Amino acid sequence: MNRRFRWFVFGAVVIVLLLVTHSYWLSALGGYLIRDETPAPADMVVVLAGDYVGNRILTAADMVRRGLAPKALISGPGDVYGQYESDLAIAFAVKHGFPESYFVPFPNEAKSTVAEADAVIPELRKLHAHRIEIVTSNFHTRRAGNIYRARAGDLDFHVVAAPDAYFSGDGWWKNREGRKTFLAEWEKTVATWFGI
Repeated sequence: MNRRFRWFVFGAVVIVLLLVTHSYWLSALGGYLIRDETPAPADMVVVLAGDYVGNRILTAADMVRRGLAPKALISGPGDVYGQYESDLAIAFAVKHGFPESYFVPFPNEAKSTVAEADAVIPELRKLHAHRIEIVTSNFHTRRAGNIYRARAGDLDFHVVAAPDAYFSGDGWWKNREGRKTFLAEWEKTVATWFGI
């Protein structure tokens, strides 16, 4: 058997193995992005910006309703048709039956999770919050938690996953939006590892 044929056979075997086991390793890659922790009592819930369907704020509002924290700090940049996302999110939650008193708007100009952490952490300190539940989309939980913990080791951060309509760790590849979310979040995860 010549060398070229052996490489061809080896490549074919690898491709077949990848195809046969695709759901296992695709699930592992998608699951890595998710670090969902059980909600627990906290001084404050923080809702990270970037959810335009309302799952994050409704998850946080439910946590406040259940008595897990007295309030939810709602982060939101001001680039949504000239309005702050935090104001739009709070109005959305009120429309869904939650009292406005549950929420503390925190308008800011952050354009990334790192910039958002740099804005939110001083505000949490000003509010004397030490144990914080961060609510973000499921695919964003690991990266967001790592960023916040790295920037404020003296604070106790836990991350709670809000559901995403298109992304699940074990099926993200089955729809276009899930695939786009997976690629974008992995790109940001790798960039964060390298400090980019």
